[in-house]
Amino acid sequence: MTHHENVKMITFVGLPGSGKSEAVTYLTDKSIPRIYAGGVIYDAMDKMGIERTQENETKFRVDIRAQQGVDFVFKEVVKQANDLIAAGQRRIVIDGLKTWDEYKITKQEFPGELSVVAVVAPRHLRHHRLSIRPHLPLTDPEASARDWHEIEDVGAGGPIAIADHYIINDGNIEKLHQSIDAVISDLEF
Repeated sequence: MTHHENVKMITFVGLPGSGKSEAVTYLTDKSIPRIYAGGVIYDAMDKMGIERTQENETKFRVDIRAQQGVDFVFKEVVKQANDLIAAGQRRIVIDGLKTWDEYKITKQEFPGELSVVAVVAPRHLRHHRLSIRPHLPLTDPEASARDWHEIEDVGAGGPIAIADHYIINDGNIEKLHQSIDAVISDLEF
């Protein structure tokens, strides 16, 4: 745990289909570097020869944390963040913080430097978005099962409940971008 001068990080949390990925893309399109926690999982799956499917990823994410510890992914995220800071980056997006343990680890490692922004949307709208996305679309029953998994098994509710800022994403993409701009202005990000 080290305090870094003028470093600010942001992470977006929320249930599937809320708009987290769109929020991350919006900031990375502004040339803000991204650390992708899911990439740590994908790299580990690739090394073990496990096909990338929604079912495999969900099971692997739980299994690897049980085997390697709940901090498996975020040990690597913290390392990558410190590498970016050492290279001179002062604004960083962390993509993929999900669990209460990940929240605590990251807040502890970067005190005062990480802002958690919850992106929330009504369930019917999130499920619709999930049904039409090009990568791993989900049916309504699959989306409901994923919601329950994220809440009960992953523990995604904690970081959403205790977020520093909230964005209600129930409109169009321009409204989401305006909401993100308001938050990053408030954070002087």
